[in-house]
Amino acid sequence: MTKLPPKAKLLLAALVTSCHYVHESSAFSFRPASLPLKTVANKRAWHSRPPTRCKLVPADCSSIESLSSLSSSSQTLSFLNQFNAALSGMDQTSAETLAGPFFGLSLFPYLAFLFFLQVPQNNTPKGVTVGFATCLLFVFLTIPAAIAAKVWFDVSLADCDWLHGSAESLLTVTNLVTVVAFRQALSYEEQTRRGDARDVPVPESVLRFDPMVKLVVGLTGLAFLTALFPAVAGAQVHTPYLNGFMDIPPQLLPWTPTHSEPSNALTITCWIIHITSLVEFLAAMGFCWRYAEVTQNPKWKGLTWGLLPLHSSGITACTYHLFYNSIPVLVPLQAALTCVGNLTAMWAAFRIAKSNGWDVPWGQIQVLDDEKNDMEDDVRWDRSQSLVGFEDLGEALASDNDYTFIFKLFAGCAVASYIVKYGELWFEFPFEPELNIALAFIVVPSLLNAFKWYKRSQDPTFEGWF
Repeated sequence: MTKLPPKAKLLLAALVTSCHYVHESSAFSFRPASLPLKTVANKRAWHSRPPTRCKLVPADCSSIESLSSLSSSSQTLSFLNQFNAALSGMDQTSAETLAGPFFGLSLFPYLAFLFFLQVPQNNTPKGVTVGFATCLLFVFLTIPAAIAAKVWFDVSLADCDWLHGSAESLLTVTNLVTVVAFRQALSYEEQTRRGDARDVPVPESVLRFDPMVKLVVGLTGLAFLTALFPAVAGAQVHTPYLNGFMDIPPQLLPWTPTHSEPSNALTITCWIIHITSLVEFLAAMGFCWRYAEVTQNPKWKGLTWGLLPLHSSGITACTYHLFYNSIPVLVPLQAALTCVGNLTAMWAAFRIAKSNGWDVPWGQIQVLDDEKNDMEDDVRWDRSQSLVGFEDLGEALASDNDYTFIFKLFAGCAVASYIVKYGELWFEFPFEPELNIALAFIVVPSLLNAFKWYKRSQDPTFEGWF
């Protein structure tokens, strides 16, 4: 019997596996391999059978494609699970190492943002520039605080409440100065448009840097003292910020919470700083939108959009603390959002400067929008109305002076801080950190915020949800 060459055997095997053999008269077509032909009679009986007529039916290609698609989906799902596990398992050291370059790179676009914001053609209120520039003070003074936390206690800054609160208070100062200066400028501009400002002097924060610089120096000195006194008194790693004077002792709570707070939980005063910073920044975004109307330059609305990633960065920081700093990957995520936000803010400030007649000294740069879009914005803003939300606190509290405005702002944020700090003790998720849940806390409010500004620009009757 002639042996088949190896290539022929391979071809035959491929043919058998890719086709269905269908017998026309019965379901049996070939002798099973398990039935040996041991006797001559069996051999004769087998070979004397009439030839079996078979036909080849091509394999079902859709089944093959379905199997291939299922295999591809399984590989994708497996990759996503592995990627999610790698992110969830990132340690604090790796997270801080990854975040470092983002924070470093974000400095350069922020400097450019300040430059474009303050070109003479913009007539930006001087106090607003001081407020945004104070963020640099926050950045540079946070560095020695982080080094101290690492050297003295071998923890990250977020796990050392008294140092953390002192450093983060500088960000509250930044946003507070920006909001107050914007508020004063808007009040004067709106009175001018109504013809009521003939006897109202121009606020000093509009014309000069000095008033807000003095405020920044005073508040920065106060923040420095809140770190100096505990350091001299021998504060430990988990010494509460401001000695936790606003915290409620566990035995005085009117209920018994499901969980106990870990040692690195934020104090009420530290939570107030974080939540106030978020609300102040949202109010500043609303002021940018209103400033577009009073100056009749819609490009200021672009700055509201440009600040969105920075607000999401603040939400990420608060989410990180909500989970008691147990999801380190949120640290580089915050850094990346900061870098992106500084770039978008820089571009928005550049567009404002160009729209006000500033000439680029190094040659013409093509701006993304054109005059048609500018005209559409001009037509649209007269119909725009303010939303009901945190970004409109300045308008809602327009009748208040600066002091009552600040008091109401901090009082509201204090109430929110108590709800967050003691309310989360009733839930399981802060104590069983899950990256997907943390991302939902960041993505959902960020998308709602962005969609709200989009609806505001498209539909003047839309009032928002928060």
